[in-house]
Amino acid sequence: MSDHSQKATRIPAPCRPDDRQHVAPRKMPRQARAAATVQAIVEAAARILEQDGLAGFTTNAVADRAGVSIGSLYQYFPGKDALVGALIIRETSRLIDEVEGACARADGVAALSGLIDAAVAHQLRRPALARLLDFAERRLSFDPDSRRVTDRLEAMLRDILGRADLPRQEDAGIAAQDVFAIVKAMVDTAGDREEQDCAALRVRVNRAVFGYLRAGGGAGLSDRDDAIAPRRADRHADDAEPGRRPQQAE
Repeated sequence: MSDHSQKATRIPAPCRPDDRQHVAPRKMPRQARAAATVQAIVEAAARILEQDGLAGFTTNAVADRAGVSIGSLYQYFPGKDALVGALIIRETSRLIDEVEGACARADGVAALSGLIDAAVAHQLRRPALARLLDFAERRLSFDPDSRRVTDRLEAMLRDILGRADLPRQEDAGIAAQDVFAIVKAMVDTAGDREEQDCAALRVRVNRAVFGYLRAGGGAGLSDRDDAIAPRRADRHADDAEPGRRPQQAE
């Protein structure tokens, strides 16, 4: 199934009470060799989803792509939903790590733009996979896990929004929720449209977020600062990673 055909399937199916049993892995690897096998299986699942969509996503196809027996796959994953769950955990963990790296910047403007960079990269680094996982997360019973991720991201946003170089917001909690909603909506919509220009999307999201903060805050970010915020963030990123430049997603 192509990305175009999958894109239209956005309405989640009702969750069954026993969905969590099908999403959880059967067991966790305890040795390095077993962990490498699990990593190979999960990456094989990602590549099958990217190339063949849900129509070609079978446990036999994943085992064949990973170079393991179907019995080895079933030692760790009871079915396709468990594979998808492992992929969602892997990709979300990467996002959290990148956002935490952005939060380490002392400058609030750079930290917030770094968070936006991480969200854009998360969606457009492997766009076909990101769209399918978004769909799967709505279909499966991930509510408690999704809430924990959202809470963590909003907590990091509250920390960033409290920094001196950003406009003080009347209600930091509401502002963090609003900024999270703006970033998520714009990035997810760009993924649905199959955008590939990371740099252009970053500029648009920065404009929306910093415009919201400037409109809702008091002293802090000026019109001029708002206009140059993305450039300031790029400068901080270049200092942290020499040679890094905005580029399109592959």
